[in-house]
Amino acid sequence: MYFEIDFNSDEAIYMQLRNQIILQIAKETIKDGESLPSVRQLANSLGVNMHTVNKAYTILKQDGYLKLDRRKGAVVCVEITDKSAYAQEMCKDFEVMVAQAKCMDISVEEIHCMIEKIYKDLTDS
Repeated sequence: MYFEIDFNSDEAIYMQLRNQIILQIAKETIKDGESLPSVRQLANSLGVNMHTVNKAYTILKQDGYLKLDRRKGAVVCVEITDKSAYAQEMCKDFEVMVAQAKCMDISVEEIHCMIEKIYKDLTDS
């Protein structure tokens, strides 16, 4: 399990961490049922505040990627509770990304190719 934080990025550190954990779950680098480092351990290894890691873990729990267990800590447990609600939320995010692509004159075909490549990269890892 390896996380890299870009302290110069405009993206919040907790979101960088959240996104990297989701990517590693999708790539199965982090497997279902696997425990993540404790908040204190991960904060120390990344050189960030414990509250930053705690916020990332809390969001991951709310989004259905983790269970927080007093004995085991943060455990990967992807739960699909309402796929249609999640799909609607994704559609909102996609709408903005597609609008950005359209403004930058990126075609639908190019967008499809990008998505297919990303999906393939995640499943072939």
